[in-house]
Amino acid sequence: MQAYGLGLMIFVFLIGWFLFNTLKILKQYERGLIFTLGKVSLEHGVKGPGLIVLLPGIQKMVRVSLRTVTMDVPSQDVITKDNVTVKVNAVVYFRVIDPRKAIVEVEDFYYATSLIAQTTLRSILGQNSLDDLLSNREAINAELQKVIDLQTEPWGVKVTTVEVKNVDLPAEMQRAIAIQAQAERERRAKIIHAEGELQASAKLGEAAAVISQNPIALQLRYLQTLTEIGTEKNTTIVFPLPIDIFSAFLKLAEKKD
Repeated sequence: MQAYGLGLMIFVFLIGWFLFNTLKILKQYERGLIFTLGKVSLEHGVKGPGLIVLLPGIQKMVRVSLRTVTMDVPSQDVITKDNVTVKVNAVVYFRVIDPRKAIVEVEDFYYATSLIAQTTLRSILGQNSLDDLLSNREAINAELQKVIDLQTEPWGVKVTTVEVKNVDLPAEMQRAIAIQAQAERERRAKIIHAEGELQASAKLGEAAAVISQNPIALQLRYLQTLTEIGTEKNTTIVFPLPIDIFSAFLKLAEKKD
């Protein structure tokens, strides 16, 4: 009986081992790369999803996920084109489109893609100035995606998106940028003020031309200004008088002489 029980246990163990190594289930987003005696068949090397039957001891399967992977690129020290040192990190979105290449052509496609992203980030950003890095993100992201995808294509990896997340500037550079921004705002304010003065002078010239044709208009304008000042209830009013008012008195004085 003991020998029978031991034999039954061995039989059950062999059946379990056989099923465990023979039957594999792949999810919808997974593919299995089948190695038969260490080789991958070009026609039947990739299988799935669903139930996969393997030959124990002859075939081996490697699972590969086809889902998009989000990889955070560690912060990199970058020297820009105008010799400014900044710390930049990014995020890379990629997925496997050829499971056979992803396993056979490279040892670890995730690690290899991470290193390529880091080196490309330093190289591409080093070719741009700080102003371009801060204001021209879309073009830089597109260039990063193009270069990284070109290098990972032989591995069966498709890089879909690369986004520069943060650009950390030194404290000295932040102060310099703040001073530059303030100076730029002051420059714009002075230009706007000068343009206002130019437009005002043009309108004053037009008004002077109209008043010169109708002298009485100047008197009416003086009376209107006097009315506006009077509403403020000032005790002392300083009101300029035009020289033309005294022209008649000057002519009389000349006649007497």
